[in-house]
Amino acid sequence: MGKITGFLEYKRKTEPYKPVEKRISNFKEFTVPLKENELKEQGARCMDCGIPFCHSGCPLGNLIPDFNDAVYRGKWEKAATILHATNNFPEFTGRLCPAPCEEACVLGINEDPVSIENIEKNIAETAFKKGWVVAAPPENRTGKKVAVIGSGPAGLAAAQQLNRAGHWVTVYERDEKPGGLMRYGIPDFKMEKQIIDRRLKVLEEEGIVFKCGIHVGVDLPATKLKKDYDALVLCGGATVRRSLPIEGADLKGVVQAMDFLAQNNRRVDGKKKFEKEIKATDKHVIVIGGGDTGSDCIGTSFRQGAKSVTNFEILSKPTEERPQDQPWPFWPMRLRTSSSHKEGAERVFSISTKKFIGDGEGNLKALITSEVEWINKPGERPILKEIEGTEKEWPCDLALLALGFTGSEMTLAEQLGIEADGRTNIKASVKDYKTNVPGVFAAGDQRRGQSLIVWAISEGRQAAYHVDTYLMGKSSLPLKGEGDLPRV
Repeated sequence: MGKITGFLEYKRKTEPYKPVEKRISNFKEFTVPLKENELKEQGARCMDCGIPFCHSGCPLGNLIPDFNDAVYRGKWEKAATILHATNNFPEFTGRLCPAPCEEACVLGINEDPVSIENIEKNIAETAFKKGWVVAAPPENRTGKKVAVIGSGPAGLAAAQQLNRAGHWVTVYERDEKPGGLMRYGIPDFKMEKQIIDRRLKVLEEEGIVFKCGIHVGVDLPATKLKKDYDALVLCGGATVRRSLPIEGADLKGVVQAMDFLAQNNRRVDGKKKFEKEIKATDKHVIVIGGGDTGSDCIGTSFRQGAKSVTNFEILSKPTEERPQDQPWPFWPMRLRTSSSHKEGAERVFSISTKKFIGDGEGNLKALITSEVEWINKPGERPILKEIEGTEKEWPCDLALLALGFTGSEMTLAEQLGIEADGRTNIKASVKDYKTNVPGVFAAGDQRRGQSLIVWAISEGRQAAYHVDTYLMGKSSLPLKGEGDLPRV
């Protein structure tokens, strides 16, 4: 433990934001890094608890008190080694993770928790800046070949771990560049794409091969991959989007959030022409859905020059404090306000969209809503009830549906004869990540359903252990919390 009284002396501090008027003028990241002495003070706040609940709060089992102590002592290279021991991509999670570790922090019981996520990000950035993140190809190759389908965080983590075990790994990606939802779903103002590219360069130098623009199951039969490789790892994500089946849903201007976000990310990347332009410029935008994807749509709309942005959420407005039935150290469903919300969006809770209204020429011009309430009865699922007399018409030129995902696309699974679970995800046991087809494994959102980036990395790492065991009879790869090889 670095400083016994640190948690008493220093208050929580995270990176401040640039002013709204400056940050919405572009799509670059807008946080202002803390100074090194400030980061050391934040590391000093960690109490090195007898039972560090942050470990259990983190799906990766990150060794949080250990790297906090190293940061406090100014031992940044040691901190980077500790962090990379359990997390392949801390530069991703340090920007995008909602930090369940912080909700489980013991200090958070009666004080602000340790700013773990920000410390993690700065450890990763320091490691890249100092040149400590270098390719570490395996000394020996097993001769076994593994195909990973999907290059999101689960696929990348599985690929790196399997490559470390000495297998020849090829990653297949249907989009033009690797990264999955991190590249085409997460706006650049949350994570600029050079952050992905610099890590991909390391992975390629380690021997991993990326084949992009190939949609396995469409461009390339999955059965051929099954013949050509010793094992397959399915990491395609949960990409089937939830629709809103109401009148007017087919109007021009009613758009799936991921279509909107992906197109803008390609635009930022330099693409100039699209078959169908989707932009919020000079429009009244309503984002339907109150999660992270909805928040990303809000920030993107402001940067595109929307006239107004309103955010609908069908659920009741959460409390700012922990609900009584969600005590520490569990993840609480409380009100979370993102940087995008603070850029000027109006948030409306307990509201249901009933109808989209067109202008007579197929274009969206407005929508109709009603207020709703949730009826909770002990032992029963909550019932949604519409409140009579609360109908309202809202001007709307662009409605973005950020309603989440219902499961995985099943074309590939059908070709291989893989079973699905009741939620249209790939059925694979959490004990060994095996599907019902020998040699085929699944990990990430494609196995567990829509979830967090930190869970995806964890799933990819865990799956790699079991794939390695399947191929070699045993594995020296780590499982959760065991730490990795002593390399950055």
